[in-house]
Amino acid sequence: MDPSRRKILAGSIGFAALAAGTGTAFITPRARAAAVTEATRGTPTATDPREPFLVQSSDGTMLAGDAQGDPLAPEILFIHGLRQSRLSWQKQVADPVLAGFRLVRFDLRGHGDSDKPAAPDAYSDADRWADDVAAVIAGAKLRQPVLVGWSLGGYVAGAYLRKHGGARVAGINLVDAVTRLSPDLLTPLAATFTRRATSQDLAERTAATAEFLAACFHQPPADVELLRMLVVNGMTPRAVNEGFVATATTDLEPVFRDYAGPVLLTHGAHDRLVRLAMSERIKALHHGTRLSLFEQSGHSPFYEEPARFNHELAAFVTAAIKG
Repeated sequence: MDPSRRKILAGSIGFAALAAGTGTAFITPRARAAAVTEATRGTPTATDPREPFLVQSSDGTMLAGDAQGDPLAPEILFIHGLRQSRLSWQKQVADPVLAGFRLVRFDLRGHGDSDKPAAPDAYSDADRWADDVAAVIAGAKLRQPVLVGWSLGGYVAGAYLRKHGGARVAGINLVDAVTRLSPDLLTPLAATFTRRATSQDLAERTAATAEFLAACFHQPPADVELLRMLVVNGMTPRAVNEGFVATATTDLEPVFRDYAGPVLLTHGAHDRLVRLAMSERIKALHHGTRLSLFEQSGHSPFYEEPARFNHELAAFVTAAIKG
């Protein structure tokens, strides 16, 4: 992250603490000092309840995010998909249905306002994705959140369970999630995008980015919203795709099978990237898991059918906390 941009972000931090027992710092001492001088910038207001934060992962990567809601309320940690950002969850953080929860979202490494390491190996190691989630949980002082993992975010949630276990996770909502990198569980369109997104040709990568974004929806967003999403997608460097497709950790199904907490599977009936079979396999492996099929959605049911999604998520989190 550019030092000047990091300073601006750090100046807006409303809370600062060391992550206990993880070797990760919520913010650096320098950033903490800056936060003291501009602390009011991180104070929630009636018009903007968000509390911006930065956390440092185990390899030094800085991750940007925000939180809102009562710190003592049930917690939801949103993990977005490939080439997206924390802004993907705008229809969740703005919905009164979820106002009674502590809502936390962040930009994955290589995405949005988070650091973007140049080397592909920063994205090929599942443990690095896992440590990013651990840094956010510790830094944001989350006690036992429900993880909501969309697409790549499902893989990231699984990577966290694989390395850190599920003791600090109250439940998991997998949304059109990638849990196993297998050609028979991903569509040919997804395979084509993977190839084109790692092309050395800028024109081909640009076209692939636009086509990938369009493929994420059965009900297209409004033009102005699609343009904003396209800007975010274009911020993701080629190294993210290059690294992720080279990962040695291709199957996280055993991790979800062995997870002791509740799992909710959400899948769009018209998903053009991840086959329904991906979610069906997790349902078969994890006892008591419910699969909720969204008939009017593609790859993004939380965006395409937000009212239903948010009600189901609220009910799932409430039950997970009580259980």
